Amino acid sequence: MPENGRISSLSQVYFVRDERNTTLLLRCGKSTDRGRHIVNTNASLEKSLLPFFVLVFALALPFWLLGTLLMPIPPINLSVSALQVVCPLIATLILVYREEKMGGVVRLLKRVFDQRRITYKIWYVPIIFLLPLLYLLSYGLMRLLGQPLPEDPFIPWLTMPIFFVVFFLAAVGEEVGWTGYAIDPMQDRWSALKTGLILGLVWAIWHIVGFRQEHHQWAWVAGQCFATIGLRILMVWLYNNTEKSMFAVILFHMMINVCDFSFPNYGSYYDPAITGAIIAVTVVIVTFFWSSKTLASFRYVHPYKDEKKGTV
Repeated sequence: MPENGRISSLSQVYFVRDERNTTLLLRCGKSTDRGRHIVNTNASLEKSLLPFFVLVFALALPFWLLGTLLMPIPPINLSVSALQVVCPLIATLILVYREEKMGGVVRLLKRVFDQRRITYKIWYVPIIFLLPLLYLLSYGLMRLLGQPLPEDPFIPWLTMPIFFVVFFLAAVGEEVGWTGYAIDPMQDRWSALKTGLILGLVWAIWHIVGFRQEHHQWAWVAGQCFATIGLRILMVWLYNNTEKSMFAVILFHMMINVCDFSFPNYGSYYDPAITGAIIAVTVVIVTFFWSSKTLASFRYVHPYKDEKKGTV
């Protein structure tokens, strides 16, 4: 242990601090992927995210204006204001450059492809397949409830490769900001669940203008905002269980949009109220099994054991 250091605990999470009170290493239960995470220094506790959020919304204004002047893109009914996906990226690059110069920008952008952080490859299962499963359940529930659905549903199989590329790039534009810049400072202040709720609410509000420009009713918008908050909580869950991999969250974000526009007839029969309810149930299950404080402390796994030193 470093000189004058100490170990403090917080719900199975241990922080080793040196004499400068700088967090060096996190060791916890086996559920947090080998119990090892390099975490941010106390500087993240002092960072205000208000400039980031203000900048993200301010940068979106021209795109919202453009969306009022142009019709949504057929056949997917996507507002032109969706180009705002670049705003979190631009805001983050501006702030990181101001704080850490070009070195910080390069380090941040390298995290877009930090797939090596995903130590346990089993996490690719929820990253890639959880959302298709939830949307399939949503479709089945809609049929069970007698909701209006096409007799001959069209799924754009041939267009899907384009969806994967376009929506991956769009996810990069958003998640460099939401995940790469905002999540860690927020989790230093609040629990993982509260972080997901707050960031999810901001994320949902940021999308409302685009939803309305696509001519959705307010009930649809409310349902989609509810689903969006739940999805952000699941993103925090995946992030914390993949050793803070931005790549994992980018893939999951990509799958959100792929599933949205692959729902029968380019998503025109998608019901966010039903999908949001299914997502909410999933969030409850995740919170129960992985703990609201970290979303990474699986309750049925024994504490991490070092092969040589025994239980930590």
